[in-house]
Amino acid sequence: MNSKTLVINGILAALYIAVSMLIQPFGFTNIQFRVSEMFNHLIVFNKKYIFGILLGVFLTNLLFSPMKAYDLIFGVGQSLIALTITIICCRFIQSIWKRMLVNILAFTVTMFIIALELNLAFGLPIMWTWLTTAIGEFAVMAIGAPLILAIHRRVNF
Repeated sequence: MNSKTLVINGILAALYIAVSMLIQPFGFTNIQFRVSEMFNHLIVFNKKYIFGILLGVFLTNLLFSPMKAYDLIFGVGQSLIALTITIICCRFIQSIWKRMLVNILAFTVTMFIIALELNLAFGLPIMWTWLTTAIGEFAVMAIGAPLILAIHRRVNF
């Protein structure tokens, strides 16, 4: 990893943490709107951003999560799985919008991992919790896609 990639990943992790801190009450419940999840879309531009995203998720969960141990395993694991699915699928997709759609779907579907976490931690029903967390994830990722694309046009990720 060169120094430019290292710096970009550090900035990405810091942005993820800062945005998560602002919306903390809405990022860790069974109805989640973690706005910082929109940064997951950066993976469609460069797979090297996986390090900054995962570091941001890890540190956010370490610093702010009321269920640290669970979130460090399940939250980071879910992000790793969804990002890996997106990276693999993006090898075969040229269109940025289609890549973002795959990313949205990967994160939305894998929210069952977070539903399982919340079931183990608080006894919440898995299917209902999967639905509520998936809706929140889908909303944030769908709203975040055009924002990230607009920023990309100025910054060129």
